[in-house]
Amino acid sequence: MKRPGKKPEILAPAGDRERLEAAVRFGADAVYLGGAEFGMRSSSPNFGAGELDAAVRFAHGNGVKVYLACNTLPRGDELPRLPDFLARAAAAGVDALIVADLGVLRVSRRRTPSLPVHISTQAGVVNAEAAGAFYELGAKRIVLARELTLAEIARIREQAPPGLELEAFVHGSMCVSFSGRCLLSNYLTGRDANRGDCAQPCRWKYALTEEKRPGQYFPVFEGDGGAYILNSRDLNMIGHIPELVRAGVDSLKIEGRAKSAYYTAVVTNAYRRAVDHCFAHPGEPLPAWIPEELEKVSHREYSTGFYFGGGPGQVFSDGGYVRNWEVAAVCAGRSGPYAVLSQRNRFFSGETADVLEPGGDPYPLPLDPLFDETGAPIRTANHAAMTVLLKTDRKIAEGALLRVART
Repeated sequence: MKRPGKKPEILAPAGDRERLEAAVRFGADAVYLGGAEFGMRSSSPNFGAGELDAAVRFAHGNGVKVYLACNTLPRGDELPRLPDFLARAAAAGVDALIVADLGVLRVSRRRTPSLPVHISTQAGVVNAEAAGAFYELGAKRIVLARELTLAEIARIREQAPPGLELEAFVHGSMCVSFSGRCLLSNYLTGRDANRGDCAQPCRWKYALTEEKRPGQYFPVFEGDGGAYILNSRDLNMIGHIPELVRAGVDSLKIEGRAKSAYYTAVVTNAYRRAVDHCFAHPGEPLPAWIPEELEKVSHREYSTGFYFGGGPGQVFSDGGYVRNWEVAAVCAGRSGPYAVLSQRNRFFSGETADVLEPGGDPYPLPLDPLFDETGAPIRTANHAAMTVLLKTDRKIAEGALLRVART
């Protein structure tokens, strides 16, 4: 089979310093993160001015780029704060801004003209003319609308300026609204989704009522307990890297700035290894463990989104996640014959952990015998972040994740 084209960038989410370090450690080429304001994930801890400086230094020290989200749709009273925000971003050394609003784009080109701009998926770019227009206004990259098929992306790549980069989401939560432009949260809670404060009412449970029958709730379809009619499946394109590359996608974006460091590490690692495998062994299927990794993070039912036509569909049965695995501990180093573990969720002596190290294949490891930090034997690690000593000859890499099945 013909070798794929240019190897795409793996772009991982970084909601805080811990998640940034996880993304870098497990193979991201670039990360995207938010500052103290103007970002679409106000629920994430994000990065203040000093924290942003440190984050950029850390990422750049490890050869990883940093893209700063400035992708809300700010109101007029917010705009006076924008120039200083942009100046601080430029001073911190971020590699690009991610913007959605034409006004923000205009201000950024005036205030920080040397700072590259990526156009957010919030802009809803679905054709080459729109992509070209943003390019003429100074954009370096377009984050494509999530509603596009692979064929439509290939057409944009063919018709758009050659110097314009294309980025596409490949994994994570899907928004029920076009390119994330939703007012449902505003209507129901007063929280503005387009300024980073979405309450995610699309994940709530709904039933039908009739005005003359107050208090009576009718399921939207046959079944018990109503329906989650707006609850989209999650996106998962791990098995379609070659198709994305052939369509002309330059950057593979993982959703999830509000998700855990464990999620960031596992998903980033899976896509890193998938891309590397596709380029080292073109035409060969992925090793089974790579897609299986994505079953070891909390997720909704998976789909391939809009890439092959149709849509992701909804999960009607419930609004919850599939959680068959959880991270038990993170390896904090070694002390003599012991691996030093930092507990994350309760685990027991005698269980078998599935260990994931940066750049390595996962492997099983018996969790026995266990000791507390004083050296006393224990049967259960049940205190948050407690130090646990595992006696083992296996040299476990610092930062390795130990997971256990919870089916």
